[in-house]
Amino acid sequence: MTTNGTTPRGFAPLDPRMRTASSSALPQLQAVVFDVDGTLCLPQSWMFAEMRRQLGISKATDILDHILGLPDDEDLIVEPEVVAGETAGRSQRERAYAKIRAVEREAMGQMRPQEGLVELMDYLDGRGVRKAICTRNFDAPVEHLITNFIAGHIFYPIITRDFKPPKPSPAGILHIAEKLGVDVGGKGLIMVGDSLDDMTAGRRAGAVTVLLANSENEALRGHEHTDLSVDRLSDLIEILEAGLTTRDI
Repeated sequence: MTTNGTTPRGFAPLDPRMRTASSSALPQLQAVVFDVDGTLCLPQSWMFAEMRRQLGISKATDILDHILGLPDDEDLIVEPEVVAGETAGRSQRERAYAKIRAVEREAMGQMRPQEGLVELMDYLDGRGVRKAICTRNFDAPVEHLITNFIAGHIFYPIITRDFKPPKPSPAGILHIAEKLGVDVGGKGLIMVGDSLDDMTAGRRAGAVTVLLANSENEALRGHEHTDLSVDRLSDLIEILEAGLTTRDI
């Protein structure tokens, strides 16, 4: 685990036996928000490269920003087409969404859970910590992951890209806090993810940000929006048991 920043903040230990006078002054953790791709499941970097190929954009262009910038007016209708078995919407925007949904459905067949996924979910349930999801994916892959790898675990609310604006905006995380009745907003939450979008959205919402590190995002360990980093999801268990103290910039 690594931490960044200068001003201490965090959450009290979830293990009552580890609480001290100083740690008890810290707030109680209200919920943990998870990204999906590369966080609850193993990264599939090919998926994003294929989306960009389908859309004809470079790596420097954000996929969802590009799609949201396409015309969606009724007077810009094109002829319907079929994309991977799906009849696309007729506007340019809907055709683009259909293309990336086809890639995401293909990726569902190759989806694999992260190491320590079930262990962490069982732990959070045992400690009464609520779980939510904030992803830029659409609903089908999210449902596939829960059904196949962590059946019986409840996530609420689940924010997909139907919610706008998407990450890196903090809006989705703040909406989660509101739906859960967290009176301190994002400050009562932890955001766990693997991308800069996750870290930035969490930081802007006031949440503690946890990077699930891998070989492709190592540079984010030291980013100003990353509060701490772990190598496996289950590494969070020991951290939360003892209390999380990080540093805000």
